[in-house]
Amino acid sequence: MDLSNLRPAEGSKHNSFRRGRGHGSGNGKTAGKGHKGQKARSGGTRPGFEGGQMPLYRRIPKRGFKNRNSKDIVGVNVSKLECFDNGSEVTAKLLIEAGIIKKERDGLKILGNGELTKKLNVKAHAFSESAKSKIEASGGTCEVV
Repeated sequence: MDLSNLRPAEGSKHNSFRRGRGHGSGNGKTAGKGHKGQKARSGGTRPGFEGGQMPLYRRIPKRGFKNRNSKDIVGVNVSKLECFDNGSEVTAKLLIEAGIIKKERDGLKILGNGELTKKLNVKAHAFSESAKSKIEASGGTCEVV
């Protein structure tokens, strides 16, 4: 820290510029709003208003329905877990490092397609019944995170 880096604390300084307090203040009369017009009046317009022209959000066609509460779950088949060493602990982070998935997104579900011969301890958000039975049949464990 030296003198060139000194700054006042965040939020401690206020704008001491007072608008519309007479000619002597340097910003009286129209108070920086110019003469007349919509922007000189109080109130303004609502967001998206284009002066009476059909606004962009109404001009563009709408298609389908996107549920805002839906979750994007990544599914990984049991056959993809065959590349890990026997007895290793498989997590979402390990699957990303191995290049099996790109992102974890909202959750990871292990699906039952394929065969598994190795004993693995798998940690995921969900398991299908067939995946759970195949992992446990090979001597591994399924842990819901």
